[in-house]
Amino acid sequence: MDAASKQSKGGEARAKSLSKNRRSEIAKKAAVARWAAHLPDATHEGELNIAGFTLPVAVTSDGTRLMISKAFMTALGRPWKGSYAGTELPNFIAAKNLLPFISNELRSVLDPIEFINKHGQRTTGYRAELLRMVCDVYLEARRAGVLTESQQRVAAQSEVLIRAFADLGIVALVDEATGYQKDRASDALAKILEKFIAKELQPWVKTFPDEFYEQLFRLRGLAFPKDTVKKPQYFGYLTNDIVYKRLAPGILEELKKTDPKTSSGRRKGTLQQRLTQEIGHPKLREHLASVCTIMDLSEDYNDFMKKLDRRHPRFGETIELNFHNDKGQGL
Repeated sequence: MDAASKQSKGGEARAKSLSKNRRSEIAKKAAVARWAAHLPDATHEGELNIAGFTLPVAVTSDGTRLMISKAFMTALGRPWKGSYAGTELPNFIAAKNLLPFISNELRSVLDPIEFINKHGQRTTGYRAELLRMVCDVYLEARRAGVLTESQQRVAAQSEVLIRAFADLGIVALVDEATGYQKDRASDALAKILEKFIAKELQPWVKTFPDEFYEQLFRLRGLAFPKDTVKKPQYFGYLTNDIVYKRLAPGILEELKKTDPKTSSGRRKGTLQQRLTQEIGHPKLREHLASVCTIMDLSEDYNDFMKKLDRRHPRFGETIELNFHNDKGQGL
């Protein structure tokens, strides 16, 4: 008998001597080893408390923030079915009446992601930012009046969730819940800013709608001048606070650093001209549209700021500005 045959028979003998539970345990470990070869590991795990729910979340080795599949369905107030509804879309958004409201951006992040949790188990989750996008679909469909009775309940839950976190805020919440923020790569902020800020000055295009300034004058209790484009000097500070401090983390400081003031006290271009066409400008227009809606729904500047702080909190700031109006009165 050759060495290979002896080794094989020895392995069979050892296998027979093991208990059924022990053989099962070894098989599971072998399966996990095979999965781990191509699936990312969860480096951080935690629970996200939001809108009365406790939702398991995780961050994988490649920095992807995930919400466990069942938690995703729980947040939407839907039963977990664990399967797709006969289409390429997940069952929580596969209904035909929802299809017109699903953007290409949403479709690009709809696929479930498998990973290995800290217990060595194969787990499935969805990108955390997908939750807000799905909520938007249900709310848009509700505004269009096309929801069924059961979907109305999901829309109501979506409204609660939307109020509970701001755009981009879900990522920060997951980082906090998992502890990932403490170990985040030092260049993570730099990567965000690189997407937003262009290396060269971009051609000027009108981005701030007239409504933004008309509403800002109204909320400040000032008459809107129709025969001049001149604005109070402190409007620049207000715009920085309303827009750039809430657009992305650290972006205002980086914009100013990229285009410093000259000896005359002016910059070569406007801050918006330093934003990239691919990410920066689209995000700015999206933010301004939301801000103008909040302005229109506000009675005065204080009311507006309260609503704005809830919907679009400043990144890394809690200090409120205290400017004076043209008459020198406190705001």
